Amino acid sequence: MHEIKAECQTVSELQRLMEIMAHLRSPEGCPWDQEQTHETLTRCLVEEVSETLEAIDEKDMELLEEELGDLLLQVVFHAQIAKENGNFDMEDIARGISNKLVRRHPHVFGNEKGTIDQTDQVVDRWEQVKAEEKKQKGKSGDNSSIFKKLPPRLPALLFAYDIYKRAEKVNVHTKMTLTEKKIDLLSQDLDEVKAGRALFELVAACRKSGLDPEASLRSFASKQMKEVEKALA
Repeated sequence: MHEIKAECQTVSELQRLMEIMAHLRSPEGCPWDQEQTHETLTRCLVEEVSETLEAIDEKDMELLEEELGDLLLQVVFHAQIAKENGNFDMEDIARGISNKLVRRHPHVFGNEKGTIDQTDQVVDRWEQVKAEEKKQKGKSGDNSSIFKKLPPRLPALLFAYDIYKRAEKVNVHTKMTLTEKKIDLLSQDLDEVKAGRALFELVAACRKSGLDPEASLRSFASKQMKEVEKALA
């Protein structure tokens, strides 16, 4: 039986959380927690991320603390399941991300100190190190595309934003079937309130027209990505 050390000063709160989760998954624990798998928890993970984003939008620090705890629970939950299956554990997760941060910040931890002082340079160096890592693992994939591997489940709005950002960064956004003059005109005097209103009104218009705004934007953004890749081929 797992013993929960609630008041032992030598046990960190993170360790305590891990022990609680192990106990919940044990034969003496909770039936619901025992039944969960990586697959059944995916919806919970999405919901917790959404609620965390809401707390950030609301600038509610008390709520953000709570939601980050719920999000951390999902990580610990998946780590415990993986540990039981003999795949990896929380220490492996922490070690992996720590090593990655050190590798991908050679300008901070490595022999490139003082060579980078701009945010864009940091992003470029991160991507370079990432590509080098994949090459060493034999997973270079198709690095010819400026879009590389965008997250497959990225929300349509972020998907479109990332596509345009990457295309603009290497000055190939003009290859898209867009009117740059119109974009420049729309961007003048644009602020968060105006942008929010315009997007909301467009979503409402899609609703009245029987269109799915998420699907519509994803479809159009995908076509723009293909147009750029075709032009660069």
